[in-house]
Amino acid sequence: MSETITSRLAGFHKLPLEERLAKIGRMFQLAPEEIDVLRGAANLSVETADMMIENAVGTFHLPFGLGLNLVVNGKEYLVPMTVEEPSVVAAVSFASKIVREAGGFTAEADDSLMIGQVQVTDYGDPSEASEKILAHKEEILALANSFHPAMVRRGGGAKDVEVRVLPAPEGPRGEPLLIVHILIDTQEAMGANLINTVAEGVAPLIEQITGGRVYLRILSNLADRRLARARCRIPVDLLADFGLPGSEIARGVAQASRFAQADPYRAATHNKGVMNGIDAVAIATGQDWRAIEAGAHAYACRSGQYRPLSTWHVEGNELVGQIELPLALGTVGGPIKVHPGVQLALKLMRVNGVKEMGMVFASVGLAQNFAALRALGSVGIQKGHMALHARCVAVTAGARGDLVEKVANLLVISGHVKVEKAKEILASIPAEERRAAVGRG
Repeated sequence: MSETITSRLAGFHKLPLEERLAKIGRMFQLAPEEIDVLRGAANLSVETADMMIENAVGTFHLPFGLGLNLVVNGKEYLVPMTVEEPSVVAAVSFASKIVREAGGFTAEADDSLMIGQVQVTDYGDPSEASEKILAHKEEILALANSFHPAMVRRGGGAKDVEVRVLPAPEGPRGEPLLIVHILIDTQEAMGANLINTVAEGVAPLIEQITGGRVYLRILSNLADRRLARARCRIPVDLLADFGLPGSEIARGVAQASRFAQADPYRAATHNKGVMNGIDAVAIATGQDWRAIEAGAHAYACRSGQYRPLSTWHVEGNELVGQIELPLALGTVGGPIKVHPGVQLALKLMRVNGVKEMGMVFASVGLAQNFAALRALGSVGIQKGHMALHARCVAVTAGARGDLVEKVANLLVISGHVKVEKAKEILASIPAEERRAAVGRG
């Protein structure tokens, strides 16, 4: 019997693993073989890995979890996340719970417009070369679209041509850089291969038009025509915690945001927190997370100083957060049709296209950031981190089964989350209880 799909699964993290699997299985009506994928039994065979990359010698597994409580534009999402850091899934789930009580996130995303770059040299006068290229824009677009007619039929393809003249990095004696941008709507694809094909395909025509020589022909990962944005408004009363009033927590978050806006050293760590969540969802859903990282950090520098991707401020009795970043995502291509774990992650995510996916990614990034700033602006980050890290320490010390949680809790209470302390706690537990716990685990 199926269950209503909701991201609000109270006490989910406390359930035994098999009960969690059973609940998700009922909710999404998963077949037994899909449950086996979650168990890791058939996630990625070495044969498939051998087809995906060169010199494959095996596979490497990371934990696959679900970010809970996320509501974006009124829709519930269980967010697939692949990550080794224990605090990431917990943080996004906790932050999303607070935001859902305030009405959830609102989000939007641009069309899938990407940039193919063609570098031209030996072109003569830059103004004349630019004019020639723009005069032949329709010819360039027609050639570009001839390489992907199916994409054009779906409403995508090359849409515009731009020319940029950049100062020579060597100084005034060097030749200015003439860069042609082909703007391409890649629809449901991230589009790297498509864009590279177009850039390489139009290069001979651009050489013919300018009389110059083309060198680089490749996409740009600064996908600033393909932005996603998310926003939330949280009444300060919902923020009360750690024995502090909500107004004080809100002020701490806002002050942390001010710090990141002013200082690139802080902004780098601020944005790392944003990307903790986004990367985890990107890996789970088969995205090019390296391209996403590159684009996000380049976008953070667009003003000439490295700045935060998200900002927070207090407005009346509400804490207001917002984020904007480039997200070149795909629901087709890459490992999506090859990797069974990715296919299952997308089934759990339930997005209808890349624009909706971008909205979810942006909301996850804002939630992750909120969780970090909430702790940083109040009791500090270590309290929450250590509580989650204690489980790994307990396992390292030899705890198994039910004893993992018991030893972890005692570690946190002791205030010394160290392997030596965990071994000491484990040794103090009667041998009969240790044997029983291993049997249950």
